[in-house]
Amino acid sequence: MPRGDKSKYTDKQKRQAEKIEEGYEERGVPEQEAERRAWATVNKMTGGGKKKGGSGRGKSLNTEPAKKGGRKGGKAAASRSASAKSASAKKAARTRAQNKK
Repeated sequence: MPRGDKSKYTDKQKRQAEKIEEGYEERGVPEQEAERRAWATVNKMTGGGKKKGGSGRGKSLNTEPAKKGGRKGGKAAASRSASAKSASAKKAARTRAQNKK
């Protein structure tokens, strides 16, 4: 099986990866990087592709890697003053407006 072959993944894993990839692309991540990150997240959550049956299978899904992104950097933002956050938000809005042109 060549590297990158996704035939050994379940339909559910493929759907998860697609959904995660779309989320990255919406945030402006390039397509190939989004796909790489999505499959890395699915692998981290499920432990890779399909597994053979047997004792110990049927383990629950570890959803922690999929939730990590929203919390990243939260402590730093919480320690900033309201005026600093507001100034940063205004600057970001100006940048987005300029880039939109």
